[in-house]
Amino acid sequence: MLNRRRLRELKAYRFRLYPSAEQEEMHNEQLELCRQLYNSFLLERRYAYRGSRKSLTYNRQQNEIPELKNAFEEYKEIHSQVLQDVARRADRAYQNFYRRVKEKKQGIKKKAGFPRLKGMGRYRSLTYPQSGFRIIENGHLKISKIGRVRMFMHREIEGEIRTLNISRDSTGKWYASFSVKQEIVAFQPEKTGNSIGIDAGLLHLATMSDGTVIDHPKFLKKGEKRIKKAQRKLSRRKKGSNNRRKARMNLSKQNQKVKNQREDFAHKLSSQIVKNNDLIAFENLNITGMMKNHHLAKGIADASWSTIVQYTTYKAGSAGKSVVMVDPGNTSRECSNCGYGKESMKLSERTFHCDSCGYEIDRDLNAAINIHNRGLEKVGRGTPEVTPVETGVQLSFRMVQPVREAGSPV
Repeated sequence: MLNRRRLRELKAYRFRLYPSAEQEEMHNEQLELCRQLYNSFLLERRYAYRGSRKSLTYNRQQNEIPELKNAFEEYKEIHSQVLQDVARRADRAYQNFYRRVKEKKQGIKKKAGFPRLKGMGRYRSLTYPQSGFRIIENGHLKISKIGRVRMFMHREIEGEIRTLNISRDSTGKWYASFSVKQEIVAFQPEKTGNSIGIDAGLLHLATMSDGTVIDHPKFLKKGEKRIKKAQRKLSRRKKGSNNRRKARMNLSKQNQKVKNQREDFAHKLSSQIVKNNDLIAFENLNITGMMKNHHLAKGIADASWSTIVQYTTYKAGSAGKSVVMVDPGNTSRECSNCGYGKESMKLSERTFHCDSCGYEIDRDLNAAINIHNRGLEKVGRGTPEVTPVETGVQLSFRMVQPVREAGSPV
Protein backbone atom coordinates (compact mmCIF):
# COMPACT_ATOMS: atom_id res chain seq x y z
CA MET A 1 0.00 0.00 0.00
CA LEU A 2 1.43 3.36 -1.00
CA ASN A 3 1.27 6.29 1.41
CA ARG A 4 0.23 9.65 0.02
CA ARG A 5 1.79 12.83 1.34
CA ARG A 6 1.44 16.48 0.31
CA LEU A 7 4.56 18.50 -0.41
CA ARG A 8 5.05 22.27 -0.70
CA GLU A 9 8.49 23.27 -1.76
CA LEU A 10 10.62 25.47 -3.98
CA LYS A 11 12.25 23.58 -6.79
CA ALA A 12 14.80 24.74 -9.35
CA TYR A 13 14.65 23.97 -13.07
CA ARG A 14 17.82 24.65 -15.07
CA PHE A 15 17.86 24.83 -18.88
CA ARG A 16 20.57 25.59 -21.40
CA LEU A 17 20.20 28.83 -23.37
CA TYR A 18 21.44 29.38 -26.93
CA PRO A 19 21.49 33.16 -27.49
CA SER A 20 22.49 34.60 -30.83
CA ALA A 21 25.76 36.51 -31.14
CA GLU A 22 23.88 39.80 -30.80
CA GLN A 23 21.90 38.60 -27.77
CA GLU A 24 25.06 37.28 -26.12
CA GLU A 25 26.72 40.67 -26.58
CA MET A 26 23.68 42.36 -25.00
CA HIS A 27 23.81 39.94 -22.05
CA ASN A 28 27.51 40.63 -21.53
CA GLU A 29 26.94 44.40 -21.63
CA GLN A 30 24.19 44.09 -19.02
CA LEU A 31 26.41 41.95 -16.80
CA GLU A 32 29.20 44.53 -17.00
CA LEU A 33 26.84 47.41 -16.18
CA CYS A 34 25.41 45.46 -13.22
CA ARG A 35 28.94 44.71 -12.02
CA GLN A 36 29.78 48.44 -12.05
CA LEU A 37 26.53 49.25 -10.26
CA TYR A 38 27.20 46.58 -7.61
CA ASN A 39 30.65 48.02 -6.95
CA SER A 40 29.16 51.52 -6.76
CA PHE A 41 26.65 50.40 -4.14
CA LEU A 42 29.43 48.84 -2.05
CA LEU A 43 31.60 51.95 -2.31
CA GLU A 44 28.64 54.20 -1.46
CA ARG A 45 28.03 52.23 1.73
CA ARG A 46 31.71 52.32 2.59
CA TYR A 47 32.05 56.11 2.12
CA ALA A 48 28.77 56.80 3.95
CA TYR A 49 30.01 54.93 7.00
CA ARG A 50 33.42 56.57 6.91
CA GLY A 51 31.92 60.05 6.55
CA SER A 52 28.94 59.99 8.91
CA ARG A 53 29.15 56.60 10.66
CA LYS A 54 25.79 55.65 9.14
CA SER A 55 24.90 52.46 7.32
CA LEU A 56 22.86 52.76 4.13
CA THR A 57 19.84 50.50 3.70
CA TYR A 58 18.56 48.55 0.73
CA ASN A 59 15.52 50.84 0.36
CA ARG A 60 17.74 53.92 0.28
CA GLN A 61 19.90 52.57 -2.54
CA GLN A 62 16.94 51.10 -4.42
CA ASN A 63 15.25 54.51 -4.49
CA GLU A 64 18.34 55.98 -6.17
CA ILE A 65 17.95 53.74 -9.23
CA PRO A 66 15.48 56.05 -11.15
CA GLU A 67 17.93 58.96 -10.79
CA LEU A 68 20.74 56.70 -11.95
CA LYS A 69 18.79 55.76 -15.11
CA ASN A 70 18.18 59.42 -15.89
CA ALA A 71 21.87 60.23 -15.46
CA PHE A 72 23.17 57.21 -17.38
CA GLU A 73 21.03 56.28 -20.39
CA GLU A 74 22.63 52.82 -20.80
CA TYR A 75 20.94 51.61 -17.60
CA LYS A 76 17.53 52.09 -19.25
CA GLU A 77 18.36 49.02 -21.38
CA ILE A 78 18.24 46.82 -18.25
CA HIS A 79 14.98 45.71 -16.65
CA SER A 80 14.22 47.67 -13.47
CA GLN A 81 13.85 44.58 -11.26
CA VAL A 82 17.29 43.33 -12.35
CA LEU A 83 18.77 46.62 -11.11
CA GLN A 84 16.84 46.28 -7.85
CA ASP A 85 18.31 42.81 -7.41
CA VAL A 86 21.81 44.32 -7.73
CA ALA A 87 21.02 46.54 -4.74
CA ARG A 88 19.63 43.51 -2.92
CA ARG A 89 22.88 41.59 -3.52
CA ALA A 90 24.96 44.46 -2.15
CA ASP A 91 22.73 44.58 0.93
CA ARG A 92 23.02 40.82 1.35
CA ALA A 93 26.82 41.06 1.17
CA TYR A 94 26.85 43.54 4.04
CA GLN A 95 24.30 41.61 6.11
CA ASN A 96 26.45 38.48 5.79
CA PHE A 97 29.50 40.55 6.79
CA TYR A 98 27.75 41.77 9.95
CA ARG A 99 26.76 38.18 10.75
CA ARG A 100 30.36 37.00 10.36
CA VAL A 101 31.59 39.81 12.62
CA LYS A 102 29.25 38.58 15.37
CA GLU A 103 30.40 35.01 14.84
CA LYS A 104 34.03 36.15 15.04
CA LYS A 105 33.36 37.80 18.40
CA GLN A 106 31.77 34.56 19.59
CA GLY A 107 34.80 32.59 18.41
CA ILE A 108 32.86 30.70 15.71
CA LYS A 109 34.75 32.19 12.76
CA LYS A 110 38.35 33.37 12.42
CA LYS A 111 37.78 36.02 9.74
CA ALA A 112 34.89 38.36 9.05
CA GLY A 113 35.61 38.92 5.35
CA PHE A 114 34.73 42.50 4.32
CA PRO A 115 32.62 42.72 1.11
CA ARG A 116 34.93 43.02 -1.89
CA LEU A 117 34.50 44.69 -5.24
CA LYS A 118 33.92 42.39 -8.21
CA GLY A 119 36.54 42.40 -10.95
CA MET A 120 36.03 42.08 -14.69
CA GLY A 121 34.05 38.95 -15.54
CA ARG A 122 33.22 38.21 -11.90
CA TYR A 123 29.55 39.22 -12.13
CA ARG A 124 27.96 36.33 -14.00
CA SER A 125 24.21 36.33 -13.43
CA LEU A 126 21.10 38.48 -13.75
CA THR A 127 18.01 37.84 -11.61
CA TYR A 128 14.42 38.67 -12.55
CA PRO A 129 12.53 38.42 -9.21
CA GLN A 130 8.95 38.70 -10.49
CA SER A 131 8.57 39.84 -14.08
CA GLY A 132 10.49 40.66 -17.24
CA PHE A 133 10.40 37.16 -18.74
CA ARG A 134 7.95 34.72 -20.30
CA ILE A 135 8.20 31.19 -21.68
CA ILE A 136 6.68 31.01 -25.15
CA GLU A 137 6.03 28.27 -27.66
CA ASN A 138 8.72 26.16 -29.36
CA GLY A 139 11.05 26.23 -26.36
CA HIS A 140 11.87 29.93 -26.45
CA LEU A 141 12.26 32.35 -23.57
CA LYS A 142 11.26 35.96 -24.05
CA ILE A 143 13.40 38.27 -21.91
CA SER A 144 12.76 41.98 -21.47
CA LYS A 145 15.22 44.19 -23.41
CA ILE A 146 16.75 41.06 -25.01
CA GLY A 147 14.01 39.37 -27.04
CA ARG A 148 13.32 35.72 -27.88
CA VAL A 149 16.17 33.41 -26.78
CA ARG A 150 16.28 29.77 -27.82
CA MET A 151 16.12 27.46 -24.81
CA PHE A 152 16.57 23.69 -24.60
CA MET A 153 13.60 22.83 -22.40
CA HIS A 154 14.14 19.12 -21.72
CA ARG A 155 11.23 18.82 -19.26
CA GLU A 156 8.03 20.62 -18.41
CA ILE A 157 7.92 23.05 -15.52
CA GLU A 158 5.32 22.12 -12.91
CA GLY A 159 4.20 24.81 -10.50
CA GLU A 160 4.28 28.59 -10.19
CA ILE A 161 7.43 30.27 -11.49
CA ARG A 162 8.73 32.77 -8.94
CA THR A 163 12.12 33.97 -10.22
CA LEU A 164 14.42 33.61 -13.21
CA ASN A 165 18.21 33.68 -13.07
CA ILE A 166 20.22 34.07 -16.27
CA SER A 167 23.82 32.95 -15.73
CA ARG A 168 27.04 32.48 -17.69
CA ASP A 169 29.52 29.86 -16.57
CA SER A 170 33.31 29.99 -16.88
CA THR A 171 33.21 28.27 -20.28
CA GLY A 172 30.87 30.86 -21.79
CA LYS A 173 27.70 28.72 -21.72
CA TRP A 174 24.40 30.36 -20.77
CA TYR A 175 21.72 28.89 -18.50
CA ALA A 176 18.23 29.83 -17.34
CA SER A 177 17.35 28.74 -13.79
CA PHE A 178 13.70 28.98 -12.72
CA SER A 179 12.72 28.93 -9.05
CA VAL A 180 9.31 27.26 -8.92
CA LYS A 181 6.84 26.97 -6.06
CA GLN A 182 5.20 23.56 -6.12
CA GLU A 183 2.33 22.04 -4.23
CA ILE A 184 2.15 18.42 -5.27
CA VAL A 185 0.79 15.18 -3.98
CA ALA A 186 3.56 12.62 -3.95
CA PHE A 187 3.46 8.91 -3.29
CA GLN A 188 5.87 7.58 -0.72
CA PRO A 189 7.05 4.10 -1.77
CA GLU A 190 7.01 1.13 0.56
CA LYS A 191 10.03 0.75 2.80
CA THR A 192 12.73 -1.66 1.67
CA GLY A 193 13.63 -2.63 5.23
CA ASN A 194 17.34 -2.23 4.42
CA SER A 195 19.90 -0.08 6.21
CA ILE A 196 23.54 0.49 5.40
CA GLY A 197 26.75 2.04 6.71
CA ILE A 198 29.25 3.62 4.33
CA ASP A 199 32.96 4.07 4.98
CA ALA A 200 34.71 6.66 2.78
CA GLY A 201 38.31 6.09 1.80
CA LEU A 202 41.05 6.98 -0.66
CA LEU A 203 42.03 3.44 -1.69
CA HIS A 204 38.35 2.76 -2.47
CA LEU A 205 35.82 5.56 -2.78
CA ALA A 206 33.35 3.78 -0.51
CA THR A 207 32.99 0.47 1.25
CA MET A 208 29.47 -0.48 2.33
CA SER A 209 28.47 -2.65 5.26
CA ASP A 210 26.81 -5.18 2.93
CA GLY A 211 30.18 -5.88 1.29
CA THR A 212 29.80 -3.69 -1.80
CA VAL A 213 32.99 -1.85 -2.77
CA ILE A 214 32.95 1.19 -5.04
CA ASP A 215 36.25 1.98 -6.69
CA HIS A 216 37.53 5.52 -6.96
CA PRO A 217 36.72 6.88 -10.47
CA LYS A 218 39.67 9.34 -10.22
CA PHE A 219 38.29 11.82 -12.74
CA LEU A 220 40.90 14.48 -11.87
CA LYS A 221 43.80 12.06 -12.25
CA LYS A 222 42.50 10.89 -15.63
CA GLY A 223 42.02 14.46 -16.88
CA GLU A 224 45.16 15.91 -15.27
CA LYS A 225 47.26 15.51 -18.42
CA ARG A 226 44.79 17.57 -20.47
CA ILE A 227 44.51 20.20 -17.73
CA LYS A 228 48.28 20.62 -17.39
CA LYS A 229 48.64 20.93 -21.16
CA ALA A 230 45.96 23.65 -21.21
CA GLN A 231 47.68 25.44 -18.31
CA ARG A 232 51.03 25.44 -20.16
CA LYS A 233 49.38 26.89 -23.26
CA LEU A 234 47.76 29.62 -21.19
CA SER A 235 51.04 30.59 -19.50
CA ARG A 236 52.73 31.04 -22.92
CA ARG A 237 50.09 33.40 -24.31
CA LYS A 238 50.55 37.14 -24.18
CA LYS A 239 48.46 38.87 -21.52
CA GLY A 240 45.47 40.70 -22.95
CA SER A 241 45.63 38.91 -26.30
CA ASN A 242 42.79 37.09 -28.01
CA ASN A 243 44.80 33.86 -27.99
CA ARG A 244 45.16 34.10 -24.21
CA ARG A 245 41.40 34.48 -23.90
CA LYS A 246 40.92 31.33 -26.01
CA ALA A 247 43.50 29.43 -23.93
CA ARG A 248 41.79 30.49 -20.71
CA MET A 249 38.46 29.31 -22.10
CA ASN A 250 39.98 25.94 -23.04
CA LEU A 251 41.37 25.52 -19.52
CA SER A 252 37.96 26.32 -18.05
CA LYS A 253 36.37 23.67 -20.29
CA GLN A 254 38.82 21.02 -19.11
CA ASN A 255 38.13 21.82 -15.44
CA GLN A 256 34.39 21.97 -16.12
CA LYS A 257 34.50 18.49 -17.65
CA VAL A 258 36.03 17.04 -14.46
CA LYS A 259 33.40 18.83 -12.38
CA ASN A 260 30.56 17.47 -14.52
CA GLN A 261 31.93 13.93 -14.30
CA ARG A 262 32.10 14.13 -10.51
CA GLU A 263 28.55 15.46 -10.21
CA ASP A 264 27.17 12.86 -12.62
CA PHE A 265 28.83 10.04 -10.66
CA ALA A 266 27.65 11.47 -7.32
CA HIS A 267 24.05 11.71 -8.58
CA LYS A 268 24.03 8.11 -9.84
CA LEU A 269 25.64 6.71 -6.71
CA SER A 270 23.40 8.64 -4.30
CA SER A 271 20.27 7.62 -6.23
CA GLN A 272 21.18 3.93 -5.99
CA ILE A 273 21.96 4.19 -2.27
CA VAL A 274 18.65 5.89 -1.48
CA LYS A 275 16.68 3.53 -3.72
CA ASN A 276 17.98 0.40 -1.98
CA ASN A 277 18.04 1.55 1.68
CA ASP A 278 15.78 3.23 4.23
CA LEU A 279 18.55 4.24 6.64
CA ILE A 280 22.00 5.39 5.49
CA ALA A 281 24.80 6.04 7.97
CA PHE A 282 27.87 8.14 7.09
CA GLU A 283 30.91 9.18 9.11
CA ASN A 284 30.74 12.78 10.27
CA LEU A 285 34.15 13.63 8.82
CA ASN A 286 35.81 17.03 9.12
CA ILE A 287 36.50 17.41 5.39
CA THR A 288 37.76 20.99 5.75
CA GLY A 289 40.33 19.96 8.34
CA MET A 290 41.40 16.93 6.32
CA MET A 291 41.97 19.12 3.25
CA LYS A 292 44.73 20.94 5.15
CA ASN A 293 46.86 17.81 4.81
CA HIS A 294 48.69 18.60 1.56
CA HIS A 295 49.51 14.93 0.98
CA LEU A 296 45.82 14.00 0.92
CA ALA A 297 44.09 17.18 -0.26
CA LYS A 298 44.03 16.34 -3.98
CA GLY A 299 42.71 12.83 -3.39
CA ILE A 300 40.02 14.06 -1.00
CA ALA A 301 38.90 16.77 -3.43
CA ASP A 302 38.78 14.25 -6.27
CA ALA A 303 36.72 11.83 -4.18
CA SER A 304 33.97 14.44 -3.62
CA TRP A 305 32.88 12.85 -0.33
CA SER A 306 30.91 15.88 0.83
CA THR A 307 29.04 16.06 -2.51
CA ILE A 308 27.98 12.43 -2.27
CA VAL A 309 26.75 12.93 1.32
CA GLN A 310 24.92 16.12 0.33
CA TYR A 311 23.14 14.52 -2.64
CA THR A 312 22.25 11.41 -0.65
CA THR A 313 20.83 13.52 2.19
CA TYR A 314 18.47 15.63 0.09
CA LYS A 315 17.32 12.67 -2.02
CA ALA A 316 16.64 10.61 1.10
CA GLY A 317 14.59 13.48 2.52
CA SER A 318 12.45 13.63 -0.63
CA ALA A 319 11.93 9.85 -0.53
CA GLY A 320 10.97 9.81 3.15
CA LYS A 321 14.15 8.02 4.18
CA SER A 322 16.86 8.87 6.71
CA VAL A 323 20.55 9.79 6.69
CA VAL A 324 22.45 9.86 9.99
CA MET A 325 25.97 11.12 10.66
CA VAL A 326 27.91 9.14 13.26
CA ASP A 327 31.11 9.67 15.21
CA PRO A 328 34.04 8.49 13.03
CA GLY A 329 36.32 7.78 15.99
CA ASN A 330 37.96 4.32 16.04
CA THR A 331 35.65 2.77 13.45
CA SER A 332 38.62 0.93 11.89
CA ARG A 333 40.13 -0.22 15.22
CA GLU A 334 36.95 -1.51 16.84
CA CYS A 335 35.94 -5.12 16.24
CA SER A 336 32.56 -5.31 14.52
CA ASN A 337 32.04 -8.82 15.92
CA CYS A 338 32.68 -8.39 19.67
CA GLY A 339 33.30 -4.63 20.14
CA TYR A 340 36.91 -4.98 21.30
CA GLY A 341 39.02 -1.90 20.49
CA LYS A 342 42.65 -2.11 19.47
CA GLU A 343 44.98 0.56 20.84
CA SER A 344 46.67 1.23 17.51
CA MET A 345 46.55 0.10 13.91
CA LYS A 346 48.85 1.19 11.07
CA LEU A 347 47.36 2.50 7.84
CA SER A 348 49.31 -0.18 5.97
CA GLU A 349 47.35 -2.93 7.78
CA ARG A 350 44.48 -3.69 5.40
CA THR A 351 43.09 -6.65 7.37
CA PHE A 352 41.64 -6.26 10.87
CA HIS A 353 42.49 -9.10 13.29
CA CYS A 354 40.73 -9.00 16.66
CA ASP A 355 43.01 -9.88 19.56
CA SER A 356 39.99 -10.83 21.69
CA CYS A 357 37.79 -13.09 19.56
CA GLY A 358 40.12 -13.79 16.63
CA TYR A 359 37.75 -12.29 14.03
CA GLU A 360 39.45 -11.38 10.73
CA ILE A 361 37.88 -9.02 8.22
CA ASP A 362 38.85 -6.38 5.67
CA ARG A 363 39.74 -3.12 7.42
CA ASP A 364 37.32 -0.91 5.44
CA LEU A 365 34.47 -3.41 5.65
CA ASN A 366 34.95 -3.60 9.42
CA ALA A 367 34.70 0.21 9.63
CA ALA A 368 31.57 0.23 7.44
CA ILE A 369 29.85 -2.33 9.70
CA ASN A 370 30.73 -0.26 12.78
CA ILE A 371 29.31 2.85 11.09
CA HIS A 372 26.15 0.89 10.30
CA ASN A 373 25.80 -0.28 13.90
CA ARG A 374 26.33 3.24 15.25
CA GLY A 375 23.73 4.55 12.84
CA LEU A 376 21.18 2.01 14.08
CA GLU A 377 21.97 2.90 17.70
CA LYS A 378 21.57 6.60 16.94
CA VAL A 379 18.01 6.12 15.69
CA GLY A 380 17.21 3.70 18.52
CA ARG A 381 17.02 0.51 16.51
CA GLY A 382 19.97 -1.28 18.11
CA THR A 383 22.62 -3.47 16.58
CA PRO A 384 21.32 -6.21 14.24
CA GLU A 385 21.72 -9.81 15.35
CA VAL A 386 23.40 -10.80 12.07
CA THR A 387 25.54 -8.28 10.21
CA PRO A 388 24.54 -8.36 6.52
CA VAL A 389 27.95 -8.81 4.90
CA GLU A 390 27.39 -11.98 2.90
CA THR A 391 25.05 -10.61 0.21
CA GLY A 392 25.54 -7.14 -1.21
CA VAL A 393 23.48 -4.97 -3.51
CA GLN A 394 25.16 -4.72 -6.91
CA LEU A 395 24.96 -1.15 -8.16
CA SER A 396 24.07 -0.61 -11.77
CA PHE A 397 27.02 1.27 -13.20
CA ARG A 398 30.41 0.06 -14.26
CA MET A 399 32.63 1.88 -11.73
CA VAL A 400 31.32 -0.48 -9.03
CA GLN A 401 33.41 -3.56 -8.24
CA PRO A 402 31.93 -6.98 -7.37
CA VAL A 403 30.93 -7.73 -3.79
CA ARG A 404 33.72 -8.95 -1.52
CA GLU A 405 32.93 -11.61 1.03
CA ALA A 406 33.92 -11.15 4.64
CA GLY A 407 35.93 -13.80 6.46
CA SER A 408 34.29 -16.00 9.07
CA PRO A 409 35.07 -15.85 12.80
CA VAL A 410 37.89 -18.10 13.88
